Amino acid sequence: MHILKHLRTLFLLLPLIIFQPACGKKDNKATGGPAAQANQVKPYPVLDIIPQSTTLYDDYPATVQGQQNIEIRPKIDGYIEKIYVDEGATVRKGQLLFYIRAPQYEQGVRTARATINIAQADVNSASMQVNKVRPLVEKDIISKFELESAQFNLQAKQAALSQAKATLANAQINLAYTKVLSPVNGVVGLIPYKIGSLVSSNTAEPLTTVSNIGNIYAYFSINEKQALEFAKTTRGATSKERLATLPPVSLVLSNGTEFPYKGKIEAASGLINTETGSVSVRATFQNPGNVIRSGSSGLVRIPRSVDSAVMIPQKATYEVQGKRFAYVVESTGTVKSVELQTIDVDNGQFFIVVKGLQPGDKIVLEGVASLKDGASIKPVMVKSDSIYAKIDRKGAM
Repeated sequence: MHILKHLRTLFLLLPLIIFQPACGKKDNKATGGPAAQANQVKPYPVLDIIPQSTTLYDDYPATVQGQQNIEIRPKIDGYIEKIYVDEGATVRKGQLLFYIRAPQYEQGVRTARATINIAQADVNSASMQVNKVRPLVEKDIISKFELESAQFNLQAKQAALSQAKATLANAQINLAYTKVLSPVNGVVGLIPYKIGSLVSSNTAEPLTTVSNIGNIYAYFSINEKQALEFAKTTRGATSKERLATLPPVSLVLSNGTEFPYKGKIEAASGLINTETGSVSVRATFQNPGNVIRSGSSGLVRIPRSVDSAVMIPQKATYEVQGKRFAYVVESTGTVKSVELQTIDVDNGQFFIVVKGLQPGDKIVLEGVASLKDGASIKPVMVKSDSIYAKIDRKGAM
């Protein structure tokens, strides 16, 4: 009885045992096993390349000079007795900077004035002699020769008086040189000589330098190829006319900030430096408040418009051994790796593609690190406007 009971139970459970593995296989097939999941095509965002207009910026290292950098040198010999300004001070035209003690010039003025008094007395005496002789000559008491001689003597005394006055003027000029004045509005540079120093017109270093920095000049260089390209792509019969067509430029300071006032390229040298093969160019900037000092350095940033540029987000590219690539989606739904030649855009999020892509190409926008050449994907088109709207017309975010 027990054996029959066990056999009956076994026959009842057998269909369940057979049915359970079958169900397991069916469920596994329905949900997809590891092999099915590996062959599943994944979706990737895809961007349609549309040409864009943007602006690139070319940066050139520049040195900054004031509108005027005037060396202040003594014109006489003497000792510095007083210094009225300090280094870095802002001065006005005609402001007193130094006083040079030179007693010999004070004595020269006194001597010249005394000489004038003597010469004036001689002129008066000679004039009296002429007045005395003239009536006697008219009455034929003495010869005409005596009058002529008196007149010549008067002329000589008058010339001596003029010479004495000229000597006084020179002495006064030399005495005025003891007061050293600023020739322009500007900023005082270094003052190498201190009170008590002996200076002269032959002194090696100037007393100081006054820089007029109301306007500043930023000097930079372009190579010969760039100069020829500029002459080819700009309008105008002369260099001045071509420079006038250039857009305003920016000055990037040494700390990386951009100077708030725009400048203008106003001059370029007419000769190519044979040693460097470059042309020197000058851009002029206003400098309210004398913020930038002469001798500073920076970058002159020149904008350059680009029409119908092929632009690609940086995140859609990857780099291998210094070369940049992107994945182009082919009509079969597979991706193909293409090498790109690119130019950076200032915003740091896009590249301009010089070679490798054409308008109308479709590229994988994100997830390129997980792809391989020839892989199949499910393209999910992303609206180009939503991507390119991040770029303004200046190429910045």
